[in-house]
This record gives sequence, structure tokens and C-alpha cells, in this order.
Amino acid sequence: MADTRLSKKDWIDAGFHALSTTGPEALKAEALARALGTTKGSFYWHFKDVPEFKSKMLLNWRAASLGALSSVLEEGGTAAQRLMRLAEFAEGETKGYVPEPVIRGWALSDPAVREALDEVDHLRRNYIAAVLSDMGLTDPNFAHIVHAALVGLAMDTGIGNARAAMSTLLAAITALEDA
Repeated sequence: MADTRLSKKDWIDAGFHALSTTGPEALKAEALARALGTTKGSFYWHFKDVPEFKSKMLLNWRAASLGALSSVLEEGGTAAQRLMRLAEFAEGETKGYVPEPVIRGWALSDPAVREALDEVDHLRRNYIAAVLSDMGLTDPNFAHIVHAALVGLAMDTGIGNARAAMSTLLAAITALEDA
């Protein structure tokens, strides 16, 4: 067994690793403890039960996801430059970011995850709409299209270069600012 104390973060990181490699069925105290080389007692020291653990995982993902998007959009520059930086987000290049397909897959079997994902998607669309509005593009369909492209590119593992594809779409939208 492990001879170092595990933190909540260690458990949450192990949960995301298990979710990414095995799926939602791996989010059980015993399986996670075994993977970490410790006992279930350590898990229950940090979390009341598995539902609380999953809730903490969702809070962690939500903060990381929205923080990543916010930093991409609020880094400064013109609205067009901020919009073009969304191409980085399309590839999930931010450190500590849980891959989009993992969360979307989990949401298919867990209503609480679906609810959190819906909330994050709504906030993402609002971020995107605000940048587009700064460019004079106020039609909400543009924000919906950009968001759908972000989601789709993250889910499409065969595309190879999501950044290039997203950059092409955003360049086309940015050109509308000058039209």
C-alpha cells in the first residue's frame, strides 16, 4: 500500500484518469483505491460517498473548462484576435483540461453530468456571443455555430488538426466583421 497521504486532488485526478481510460463504471471507491495502491478508507476520509466524489469531479471539470475558455478569450487584443484564439481551445491545449469527449461520454449515462455539461455549454455560448457582439455580429446563430464547431472538433478524433479547421471557420466569421 502507498505510504504517502493522498489528497482530494490525487483522488480526483485518479477519477479523471479512470474515466478517460475505462469509463464511468470505473468511478468506484474500491477500484480507485486499488489503482492508487491504497485502501478505501483513504477515499472515505476525503469523500462522504461516491456521489459526493463525482460531484467534486464535476466541479473541478467545470472550473477548469470555464477557466480555460475564459483565459483564451480574455487574454486581450481585439475581438477578432480573441475569437481566433478559440482555435487553441478546439484542441484542448490547456493544462489540466479534461478532454471533451470524456465528459460528453459520461453525460450520456449520468443526469448530473448532463446538467453540468449543459450549464458549461450555455456559459461557453455566452462567452462566444459576447466576443462576436464586440465584432458587431449579434445574430445568436453565429455563437451557436462556433460552439458546435468547438464541440464537434473536440469529438472528431480523425480530423488531425482541429486548430487549423477551427482557424478556417473563425477566419471566415472574422471576415464578416469587415463586410
